[in-house]
Amino acid sequence: MVLRKNMTLALTAATLIAGTLFAPAAFAGSTTAQAYTCRYTVSAGRAYAGYYSGNTVIPSSTGVSSAGIEAQCLLKRAKFDPGTIDGVFGTDSRAATRKFQTLMNNAFGYNIAVDGIVGSETWPALRWYAMYNA
Repeated sequence: MVLRKNMTLALTAATLIAGTLFAPAAFAGSTTAQAYTCRYTVSAGRAYAGYYSGNTVIPSSTGVSSAGIEAQCLLKRAKFDPGTIDGVFGTDSRAATRKFQTLMNNAFGYNIAVDGIVGSETWPALRWYAMYNA
C-alpha cells in the first residue's frame, strides 16, 4: 500500500513538472511576453495589421489587447520602434507614439495631443501614415 502511494505521488509530481516545462507559452503564466506577427493589408486608404480595425479603443498599458498589437504593428510599419510586438502598450510603445504624434503635428499640420496614447485622433493618422511609409 505504501509503495502504491509513493508511486502515485511520484507520477503526479512528474506529470506536473512535465506539464510546466512543455506547456505552451500562452498557458505558462504571464512572466514571458508573446511576440505577435504583423500581417499588413491596405483598405480604403488605411493600413491594417489584422488585429483591430477600429479607431476608438485605446491600447492597454497593463495587459495584452488587440488594439495594442494593432497599434504596435502600425508604429513598426511607420518606422517608429514600439519595442516587442506583444500587445502591451508600455514605455517603448508610448515613446514611439509620442514621436509619431510630434511628426504628424509638425510635418502635416495635425493637432494631435502628444501624450503617447493611440486614441480617436491618433488612429486615423497612424493608419494613413503607415500605409505610405512601409
